[in-house]
Amino acid sequence: MNIRILVMLSLLVGIGAVLHAIMPPFFLGMRPDMLLAMMFLGIILFPKIKYVMILSLATGFISALTTTVPGGQIANIIDKPLTALAFFGLFIAGRKFVKQNIYAPLLTALGTMVSGTIFLSVILFIIGLMEGSFPVMFATIVLPTAAINTIAMMVIYPVTQGIMKRSQLSASYQ
Repeated sequence: MNIRILVMLSLLVGIGAVLHAIMPPFFLGMRPDMLLAMMFLGIILFPKIKYVMILSLATGFISALTTTVPGGQIANIIDKPLTALAFFGLFIAGRKFVKQNIYAPLLTALGTMVSGTIFLSVILFIIGLMEGSFPVMFATIVLPTAAINTIAMMVIYPVTQGIMKRSQLSASYQ
């Protein structure tokens, strides 16, 4: 494993953790998961299964530590690796067919909805700690979070692409 890539991924997790911690809650103590957008960015920048798994586990544990949702610790640890694998598979399948500047935000919206579905399913059906129905929670938490993450990716991804092109990191990764 490349230490430079691991450092870059850890920086993305750290930035995402700070964003995740400072976001105000929307509904029933749930807040948008900005850590998810940083995980998606890490997967897009370094699309190898070993980095995806390390990133998803780190993101799941950090998200579990900063969650304010009852039972969210277990849900985050289950959600992040499953979402990362789904996102990785979709990214690999479509990256040759769609322009990256369009594909990254589109995939981020889809990935956020997948993550929200898994998270809410774990919270509502397995743990059973939270009152409320799935459609209401999906509409009030997941969809606004998907919009926020998509907008964030539309801003962050082109900037990150420019930095990666000029850095030695992209040359050593190829």
